[in-house]
Amino acid sequence: MSYSDPTKLGIIACPGAEVFADNVVRKLSGIYKRRFDRKTQALSSRYHISQELAIRKINFSNDANSGYLFMPGPTDKYRPPRFKINARHTFFANGEIKTEILESIRGKDIYIFQDIENHQPIAFNEGAVKRVMSVNDHIFNLFVAIDSAMQAGAERINLVLPMYPYSRQHKKKGREGLTAARVGAMLENLGADRIITLDIHSREIENCFDKLRLENLHASFQIIEKLMSIVDIQTENLVVLAPDTGAVDRNKFYANALQRPLALLYKERDYSKVSKNASESNISEMRLLGDVEGKTIFMADDMIGTGGTLIKGMKSLKDLGASKVICAVSLPLFNGTAIDDFDAAYRQGYFYRIIGTNAVYQDELLRREWYIQADVTGLFAQIISLIHHDRSLSSLLDNRDLVAKLIKKQMEKGKAKQGNLGFAAKSGAEQEIPIPPEEVIPYGAADKP
Repeated sequence: MSYSDPTKLGIIACPGAEVFADNVVRKLSGIYKRRFDRKTQALSSRYHISQELAIRKINFSNDANSGYLFMPGPTDKYRPPRFKINARHTFFANGEIKTEILESIRGKDIYIFQDIENHQPIAFNEGAVKRVMSVNDHIFNLFVAIDSAMQAGAERINLVLPMYPYSRQHKKKGREGLTAARVGAMLENLGADRIITLDIHSREIENCFDKLRLENLHASFQIIEKLMSIVDIQTENLVVLAPDTGAVDRNKFYANALQRPLALLYKERDYSKVSKNASESNISEMRLLGDVEGKTIFMADDMIGTGGTLIKGMKSLKDLGASKVICAVSLPLFNGTAIDDFDAAYRQGYFYRIIGTNAVYQDELLRREWYIQADVTGLFAQIISLIHHDRSLSSLLDNRDLVAKLIKKQMEKGKAKQGNLGFAAKSGAEQEIPIPPEEVIPYGAADKP
């Protein structure tokens, strides 16, 4: 199968995951269009023919090798593939859910999208029924969709779950279950071959699988890109802070990448309490390791739930003299009254900005001055494309090189700007210094179709 020919790639969006899936589809279309353009340019140069003739020859070959009489679309232009698979999702009066796949997917590489944390009203029955779904409702909807794909003859079933279900129940404390592992085992037993997720709460979950592969992506590139849009990382007196011991490794990565010192906010918790909102945090004591006075604090975590712990931590940092507090999370859940609680904390000056991703659908957050959304759909599009063509995933699963290139480019841009200003001051005329284009197209927010 050609690297620019994704004819066997299909995407099914469960109810609630349509927005994310549609954005990934748009990014996939852009990826394959760029590949097609590069291929036709290379072929026209190698065989000394026009690019138009190269396009016609490729389309001729695709038509000749297709199972159809001919592929739909023009013969002299790029023909974008249709990735989205038509499906009907029915919600019955007793609460049962049914998924019907409305076209053949036999032999296809299927990617089923589900956003288990989407708690907005979701349309079923072709828009006739709207329901607010719980996490468990979404999970069972996913079960039904997997079984439908299995029954329809899909060759591979891959699950795109930006938020892994029950990821916070990954270790035993007393007489409790290992629910994260059990959910994973059920997904594997249903026939899933792979799970693609984002910044999973614990990598220990990967150990529960027999044959299923788990690909854990990181949003650090997209988050740093957004961070650089609101602060000057060269001139800002920046300190990276781990909000708890569990986030040390994540923030150590950011500290090394940004070449800034690392601090730690150590917390003692009372695990007999369950946080329902910001005022009911289970933190009993906090201690700071490091210096934050007069500094801009950047801290990253995997998710925000009710947000009580984070708000309490940000207030402590401001009390200790931090000038500005910025937090980044891959999974902005904002459960319960969290959005209202952060509104209040922002008015009191506890923090400057929250950077989240669009891995969880949160339409209300986009209307907040304090919230910035990073786009990770390009990241998911690229890994889906690489998996589909059996290519290496190393550059996406370990993105340190791409992050380093991004920061280096920003540093060079800042130096060029400073040099430009200095020259303008001497000459009395402003000179534009061109910034060289990127060597590679990075994935994520910068990857535009």
